[in-house]
Amino acid sequence: MKLSVIMPVYNRERYVVPALRSLLRQRDAADLDIIVIDDGSTDGSAKAVRAMMDEAPCIRLFQQTNKGVARARNHGLRQLLPQTEFISFLDSDDISPAGRFKADLGRFEADPSLELTYSLIKLVDSMDDEALEPAANTRSLTVRGLSLSAGIFTRKLVDRTGGFDEAFSQAEDTDYLLRIFESGARFVMPDTVATYYRRHPGNMTKARDVPLREYLRAIHKSMSRRKANPSLRMVEGIFDLRDSAGWRFM
Repeated sequence: MKLSVIMPVYNRERYVVPALRSLLRQRDAADLDIIVIDDGSTDGSAKAVRAMMDEAPCIRLFQQTNKGVARARNHGLRQLLPQTEFISFLDSDDISPAGRFKADLGRFEADPSLELTYSLIKLVDSMDDEALEPAANTRSLTVRGLSLSAGIFTRKLVDRTGGFDEAFSQAEDTDYLLRIFESGARFVMPDTVATYYRRHPGNMTKARDVPLREYLRAIHKSMSRRKANPSLRMVEGIFDLRDSAGWRFM
């Protein structure tokens, strides 16, 4: 199975190598194609990616002037290979757990009508970048929510959904996933962790005011679509917070 993973990068020199290593350790599970879109980084992100490409030709690097994450994701979609069957996403500061692809791709083999697996994510305060696992004794929270990296999508589903709305500076992923779930895509929600989401001061979601405004705009767009087209489905049952008492999300 050819699985393309799209990874936008903007000034993530410190984190991008562990993120890529976490994908490469799963090459036995799929024919991996890792599409890195450098969105005008001013640090050593592109150099770090190129150093890994010498040993891993499945990594392909594309560069653009800084245009934002939505345009970077669309750039990645345009680089999909004709033979790509499945698509996933990973942010350049996060980690893909060992065995994730093997577990989820097996579900597509068992059910050819399946279009999406949508798993859990684990938010962690500290990562062990050598072991590619959450650091010992770190705080963590397992959730199911709106996260692109929680999904593996069939090529047909992505082609049918189209690209990301480039009017969003953030929450373009929320908008995209709402469109997918509204469309009635056939999906399953395994109780396995698809991503370790690394919490750090540079997370985009920690910017003041912008995340909430953009998320509300994505939700408003969803409501407007469903009002205009009653055949679209309500988005229900995809949120699950576990042991969240005392946890601050921002």
